[in-house]
Amino acid sequence: MSRLPRAQEYLKTGFNAEAASAARFRALAARAREEGRQRLAAALAELAAAKDELALVQYAAAESIREPAEELPAAIAAALAEEQYENESLYPRMIREVDAETGGVLSGIVDSQRAHAARIEGLLDAVTRSAGDIPA
Repeated sequence: MSRLPRAQEYLKTGFNAEAASAARFRALAARAREEGRQRLAAALAELAAAKDELALVQYAAAESIREPAEELPAAIAAALAEEQYENESLYPRMIREVDAETGGVLSGIVDSQRAHAARIEGLLDAVTRSAGDIPA
């Protein structure tokens, strides 16, 4: 059973769904641009932006009912933990279970993910050491 209140769980589920949908529309827009379909690309990009807005509405609503003790550094630490799980467990398992070509694509993603994790770790360190914004 989830430790999250049901409303917060549903809002986070909705956020994830809308964020994934927005990414899909951005990918479709890129494909349409590559095919020379500029108006279609623009329309798909607008849909992606609208999906991003829906995701942000749900994220903000979920944040409004979060535990008061979960401040921004804790949220960044949770994001880092998710990134590390993806790098150390999720993607390696998927790479083992697919063909070589797909594994190569996923391996490239892991390389980028490692850079993301390092960046998140640096941001977490900076925000933990700072009373306000992070240094430039």
